[in-house]
Amino acid sequence: MTATDRAVELAITAARAASERKAQEIIALDVSEQLVLTDVFLIASGTNERQVGAVVDAVEEAMFAAGAKAIRREGKAEARWVLLDFGDVVVHVQHAEDRVYYALERLWKDCPAIDLPDDARGGDGAAAREEFGDTPPDGTIRLSGGL
Repeated sequence: MTATDRAVELAITAARAASERKAQEIIALDVSEQLVLTDVFLIASGTNERQVGAVVDAVEEAMFAAGAKAIRREGKAEARWVLLDFGDVVVHVQHAEDRVYYALERLWKDCPAIDLPDDARGGDGAAAREEFGDTPPDGTIRLSGGL
């Protein structure tokens, strides 16, 4: 069984909203064969807590406009790792440091990736740092190629 068309459509909607807020390294994983509770995990990073909050707000707004309301939301107050459960899609917005530490991509590496359009993949973080502030002094955390 693969993710439903509706789940993929919602994941793309959420990814585009995250990308508009300059989220980094946005990926979508089809977890439908591993989990019965959801079809898609969408994972995105922010350079700091302020950006994580902005990404979460944008995703919730876009999903509501698409007819999906969050069933559950966790972590918004801390804005380090926010989980938004929309039923068919679970969105993880993580601070870049936490994303590397918890490595969800590695945990779910057996699940196929969902191809996202170019405008829904996010950037490398340069624009986000300019708008939302710098990452920690050790530099930018990039996930591409190391997973």
